[in-house]
Amino acid sequence: MNFTSVKDLTNINAWLKKALEIKANPFGFQEFGINKTLGLIFLNPSLRTRLSTQKAAMNLGMNVMVMNLGTEGWSIEMTDGTVMDQGSQEHIKEAAGVISQYCDIIGIRTFAELKNREEDYSEKVLTKFIQSAKVPVVSLESATLHPLQSFADLITLEEQKKVTHPKVVLSWAPHPRALPQAVANSFVEWMKQADVELVITNPEGFDLAPEFTDGVTVLHNQDEALAGADFVYAKNWSSYENYGQTAPNLTDWTISKPKMDLTNNGKFMHCLPVRRNVVVTDEVIDSENSLVLEQANNRTFAAQTVLLKMLQNVG
Repeated sequence: MNFTSVKDLTNINAWLKKALEIKANPFGFQEFGINKTLGLIFLNPSLRTRLSTQKAAMNLGMNVMVMNLGTEGWSIEMTDGTVMDQGSQEHIKEAAGVISQYCDIIGIRTFAELKNREEDYSEKVLTKFIQSAKVPVVSLESATLHPLQSFADLITLEEQKKVTHPKVVLSWAPHPRALPQAVANSFVEWMKQADVELVITNPEGFDLAPEFTDGVTVLHNQDEALAGADFVYAKNWSSYENYGQTAPNLTDWTISKPKMDLTNNGKFMHCLPVRRNVVVTDEVIDSENSLVLEQANNRTFAAQTVLLKMLQNVG
């Protein structure tokens, strides 16, 4: 099996139950990981993804190898049939094939370039890597999705909810840089399968791709969306419609205490890293209702659940 989105799960509730079981007993499944090796391949920077996935593997008794491919390895050619007489020194077929000989599971983190929507949404890098790998592959984030983050978010919501069917609001927030839609896309994908009332709020021109928002309430009035929310998940994403464009000057979308006062004593969530006093004010993120550290902690158990499922499948 590979793990690239919530669609790879046969039963989201069973995976959630397993994650909570693992969190209660992190070292209870080491017989599956002993003498196995996880390779973590990064094409862009990481803090939580790298450390939490490495810790998850160690909890399972696995060996871990980490490589920042963009700076520590050869430049990789992704296109078939290319005459490699220019910059790329190694083809993905050999690179992924070789890594597969060293590792029992491979994690790879890629990133959207935000230049060509069709190319980003084709998931060219992740797809070519999976096609060339000989072992299971787990997405550590791709151009359009971040499933490990969303799984951790689901765990956090399950632990923190006070009602059976909470109102969860995904709110766009300003940011000085253009960011991908990956976290937002993925969060929506997972929440559509969870027992929540999901509302998305963003400015005009920043609607997510229709394949994700289909069937979900989307409001362009943030205050209306936040009313009565039990959870507020803040995240910036650049425009899908006007691909890669952003709007850092929409500072009235920053999550502040007056905004949170509209909620039902709502909990604040963010995937981190976060730009303080841009995305969210200090007063909100430092409050007792902030769950950002709980989310980050649950990244370990989301990854550990995925790795365990893969180890059980590959023996």
